Amino acid sequence: MTTEQTYFRKGFGLKDEVRPLIEAEYHSAVVEEIRSRGYTRTFGDIQVRLAEEFGFCYGVDRAIDYAYETRRKFPDKKVYLVGEIIHNPHVNRRMEEMGIEFIYPDDQGVFDFSEVTSEDVVLLPAFGVTIRAFEELKQIGCVLVDTTCGSVLLVWKRVESYARDGFTAVIHGKHTHEESRATASQVLKHPDGKYLMVRDMDEAQILCSYIARRPGRISRAEFFERFAHKASDGFDPDRDLRQFGVANQTTMLANESMAIGEELRKALAEKEGEDYAEANFRAFGTICSATQERQDAVSKMMEDPPDVMIVIGGYNSSNTNHLAHMCRQHTTTYHVEDSSAIDVEAGTIRHKPELAVEAPERVETNWLPEGPFELGLTAGASTPNNKIGDAVVRICRIRGIPMEEPAPEATMESAD
Repeated sequence: MTTEQTYFRKGFGLKDEVRPLIEAEYHSAVVEEIRSRGYTRTFGDIQVRLAEEFGFCYGVDRAIDYAYETRRKFPDKKVYLVGEIIHNPHVNRRMEEMGIEFIYPDDQGVFDFSEVTSEDVVLLPAFGVTIRAFEELKQIGCVLVDTTCGSVLLVWKRVESYARDGFTAVIHGKHTHEESRATASQVLKHPDGKYLMVRDMDEAQILCSYIARRPGRISRAEFFERFAHKASDGFDPDRDLRQFGVANQTTMLANESMAIGEELRKALAEKEGEDYAEANFRAFGTICSATQERQDAVSKMMEDPPDVMIVIGGYNSSNTNHLAHMCRQHTTTYHVEDSSAIDVEAGTIRHKPELAVEAPERVETNWLPEGPFELGLTAGASTPNNKIGDAVVRICRIRGIPMEEPAPEATMESAD
């Protein structure tokens, strides 16, 4: 088969066939009822408020649709997934139950495709893959189903344009995140393409001090040590930070990304003058609209914060971690990976209390307020509605409020 026949980005025309199953598995009647009542509903002595934007975004919907369509299209082929389709444990378990095999990267983010053959099918996740991984899979000749989010593709184009014009790409993102690695690799389309990743404002300020040659800045040797795994091969800070453009992992905090860009521009102007910075600095907003909408909805909710806030989503989900961080500034917040972290029998909640992905979980007892209280909920863009609805049901049952989430109407067996 030719490359054109083995690469798919627009599904297989099976959306109508798989949609009833997806709706049955991820839909929540409880969530829809609360949403229909203006995102607020009282259950017993609990007033439940939902953020006005939460859960699955368009890119996640699309990735899941394509995964289900792929399994339906190729029932007898081995189907692999590069990494995780999205950062949600429940959804990824469903992929495994459908017979999709996961290929995980090593500590350097490199995938081993030695078991993949030309007879197999490989799903590319919503985060995308690096140019290196894509080329390796193309050489194998397997069927590729690309679910890369359109918002991510827009960032890729921006970063590639920086490299094409001789600008270094400074990327606000986690250097270990699949999306950031895939984005950074886009500069390699050009022989002299360069990139540097910064994690947060604190790290950006270190970079600003180096660019502006401020007193107390880190040395050149310290620069190489700190950014050893966050820069392109052969990166020279004295050469490659004289002309650069800023982009970001699409799920970072929007305000922080914009602030980082502005601080970097100021540093360049401080060193070289405003006219030089005008010609040699570029910045374009590359936060995806869904991430922005979910952050805006949480900001609005925190103007009058609930007594307790539940944020649901994978611990390795960047956008979920940022939602939890925003909420912690205003109210008691519990970031749970899944609604099952709320134990009805024990009355406890298992959660991650800090922003850092590697932060240990903690189990809380007596965590619900006495007497009537207001409960807020939101979820990351990779969290299905049924997990939000189940969280509401579990909390109500802890309080002795009888409630159940209606059972789904379709199963994998009935859809096969």
